[in-house]
Amino acid sequence: METAGFIEVLRREGLLLADTADRAGLDAPVPPCPGWRVRDLVRHTGAVHRWATGFVAEGRKEPGAFDDSAPGDAELTRWYRERLEELVDALGAAPQDLECWYFLRAPSALAFWSRRQAHEVTVHRADAQAALGDPISPVDADFASDGVDELLSGFHGRRHSKLRTPHPGTLRVRATDTGADWLMRLSPQSPVIEPGAGGHADCTVSGTAAELYVALWNRTPGESLTVEGDAALLEAFRRTGAIN
Repeated sequence: METAGFIEVLRREGLLLADTADRAGLDAPVPPCPGWRVRDLVRHTGAVHRWATGFVAEGRKEPGAFDDSAPGDAELTRWYRERLEELVDALGAAPQDLECWYFLRAPSALAFWSRRQAHEVTVHRADAQAALGDPISPVDADFASDGVDELLSGFHGRRHSKLRTPHPGTLRVRATDTGADWLMRLSPQSPVIEPGAGGHADCTVSGTAAELYVALWNRTPGESLTVEGDAALLEAFRRTGAIN
């Protein structure tokens, strides 16, 4: 997906998050995020947007401190919409050769922040829908496949990923609609991720890209997925590889 496509997803999903939060009410619990209420969800996502905007708009070269401050309930969703608009505007105005700090491998800083924030807000939109009690609306297959890749190859491709298993084993993730495929070599050490490896694995998890997206980001129990082989490997992934 091109940068412009990620920015459009960010805008659309962010507005849906805000509208859903208004409908759910700020006191509603957020089932995928134990201990959170909708106000926590809105505060967190708005603060992340503000954090990202600082890098994009100001060209910051260091991560710096994360500011999670936000206004009270009366102004919270309006404040969130403003932070969303600022981020969308900053990304849209940024040059292709933007230089700033970012933390996963990407073709460029602009490509990274557009992609990361699009998935950030889409996952948290799902949280807001869960708080409201609505079904989680699916995402586009190619976008969902990209989000699974960001989670597996990006977050869990880093040395300090917390994804661990007591004994070595291989977990294969297969998107039945897009053909995307990832092999994860799990052990007590950092996982090794091999996109497109295919082949035999100790456990294979299959589903549409959209089903994998919400399940592997721990937004649904993944009941629609097909699991073959040692299901303990998938359980270990969900237990130690969760990212909010």
